[in-house]
Amino acid sequence: MNITYTDAKEYTAKDLQELFQSVDWISGNYPERLKKALDHCETVFTAWDQDKLVGLANAIDDSELTAYVHYICVNPTYQGQGIGKELLRRMKEKYKNYLYIILLAENKPLIQYYIENGFQYMDGRYVIMLQNP
Repeated sequence: MNITYTDAKEYTAKDLQELFQSVDWISGNYPERLKKALDHCETVFTAWDQDKLVGLANAIDDSELTAYVHYICVNPTYQGQGIGKELLRRMKEKYKNYLYIILLAENKPLIQYYIENGFQYMDGRYVIMLQNP
């Protein structure tokens, strides 16, 4: 399998829907809104198996100090093949001169995954969120 990576925003709403629904993320239920949101992000890296979108990572940044990695998503069929690691590597490379690259782990197993990929767990930090219906 030959996975190719790009930072070109050449995905369709359908590509995004299929990827995000493969990991049961609610964002996949709003493909047009998801595409619009990602199109407005400063950084989007995608991973492709020919014409199939199999992975994505995006970031929002302040252009100087902090980048917030919002999504890191890999289709479960393709997990364990280094795709997420490569997407993270590209994020770290792009933002290597920033003071902070911040991301949120959706579940406890991901904490260890991110630590193994160079991130540091920040005990005592709390996520505060308002989710609109």
